[in-house]
Amino acid sequence: MGDEVREYLVAELAEAAAVPVRTVRYYQERGLLASPARRGRHAIYADTHLERLRLIADLLARGHSLEGICDLLASAEQGGGVTELLGFESVAATAWGDNEITIDMDQLFARFDDQVTAENFAEAIALGYLNVEDGNFTFTSGRLLETVTALVAAGIPLASILRLAWELEAAFDRIAFAFVQQFRTHLLRPVLDDPSKQHIDHLGQTLDELRPIVRQVGDELFARAMDRRIRIDLPEISQQLSEANDPSTETS
Repeated sequence: MGDEVREYLVAELAEAAAVPVRTVRYYQERGLLASPARRGRHAIYADTHLERLRLIADLLARGHSLEGICDLLASAEQGGGVTELLGFESVAATAWGDNEITIDMDQLFARFDDQVTAENFAEAIALGYLNVEDGNFTFTSGRLLETVTALVAAGIPLASILRLAWELEAAFDRIAFAFVQQFRTHLLRPVLDDPSKQHIDHLGQTLDELRPIVRQVGDELFARAMDRRIRIDLPEISQQLSEANDPSTETS
């Protein structure tokens, strides 16, 4: 026995799709939504209309304009497909960073004590590390929060860490740009010449597989840079420690 076919009046369709009735009618006028069947004076919609409304909402949430959605849907109807694109976008948009963590003012003071100043607070917000909404605080990365906490506990002032963060953000922006350019040049361009379902799916799979590899490259290159820096600075640091430990250098 087949599944029962669901039918909707316009108000029922709008409620199921969580959009106003006027939006349903507007999408029809724009050609984004197929015309309903007619039964007497009533317009009758089906599950296909609901699926289309949900697809449009998904595309809007991903940042597409209505004009761009029109083009995508037109391409899908001509065999270009939009499901594959959504699948690729889902993979590409998967966050690389750690999950955010909720934190309250008492916890901030427990971690950073009197270094929770208005200036440091504003700096963390400007960096995008701390979000404040309706009196609730979220730190954008639990792992980053633990790292900052450990650095402060070791004796590095929070203000210094936040100043350093601006330099690190700029450096890693350049690194990310370089990697994305490699992706666009060597992996995306061939798919643009033949954007079949198989090639788009493979592109998404490749991107997903490269994610941990790229992070590993970043970690290893930073480790190598630290090794080079320590080799350069270590003799001077050792000399300073030696002089500090030499009683003959003490002033009376």
